[in-house]
Amino acid sequence: MNHSITVSGNHVQAFLTGKIYSQDASIFRDEILEHIDRGATEIKINLSNLNYIDSTGLGVLITIHKRTKEKNGNVIISGAQGMVEELFKRTRLDRVLTME
Repeated sequence: MNHSITVSGNHVQAFLTGKIYSQDASIFRDEILEHIDRGATEIKINLSNLNYIDSTGLGVLITIHKRTKEKNGNVIISGAQGMVEELFKRTRLDRVLTME
């Protein structure tokens, strides 16, 4: 997985590409949680170029969601398509997370 993160004030935008596996997911989680702990409250994660996510990756998104909610913030997941979108629907995470 490749990812890029852009920060502007309390807004963080992340772009994920390729496939998320456990090692990549933990690195991404730590980076995003660090921004949240520094005061970021609006997190947008773009998955339009992501073609695989495993249970660890889904867990990371839930962790980010929970931490952001604790800080009265929001997480938006955008661009999920194909197998990734289907996985969100099958696990009903599309009902927990804000999806665009």
